[in-house]
Amino acid sequence: MYEASVGLFVPYLRNLSVLLDKGVAYAETRKFNPAVLLGMRMAPNMYDLAQQIGEACRHATVAPALLAQCEPVALPPLEHEMAGLQARIATSIEFIESLPRAEIDAAAELKVFFRLKNGTELPFTGRTLLLTNSVPQFFFHVTTAYDLLRHAGVELVKKDFLGRK
Repeated sequence: MYEASVGLFVPYLRNLSVLLDKGVAYAETRKFNPAVLLGMRMAPNMYDLAQQIGEACRHATVAPALLAQCEPVALPPLEHEMAGLQARIATSIEFIESLPRAEIDAAAELKVFFRLKNGTELPFTGRTLLLTNSVPQFFFHVTTAYDLLRHAGVELVKKDFLGRK
């Protein structure tokens, strides 16, 4: 359970941070404000890049916190600026790495409730939370962030997403 949550979220959050750095470098090379990238979206009713990053961090922090039976870290309000998003990613990584491995590993059958933004609580076991909600949601948002940057012209390839050198 620990490897399927913390062990998965941490490396991909680090990769997400590198993707943002590449976006900044791309914008600086082409002489435009990198914050322009943060407002990009695939469709009018989709979250923009900043919100995709915010949601990836939310799923990466809430699920392991529920498994460890503790409160998730309070992330600051989402800002549309690169430094704030990088700080959000770093805070998320620091928090989930601090969670107790033994409690997370023992949480497969734990009854947990994931709260949606509208306040609705969805019931899960620890295992189903990860497999049917948090991991898919996390990867949806990280993938969409990658796709938005790539669509903007940032030179990215699959190994940037995967974190392979």
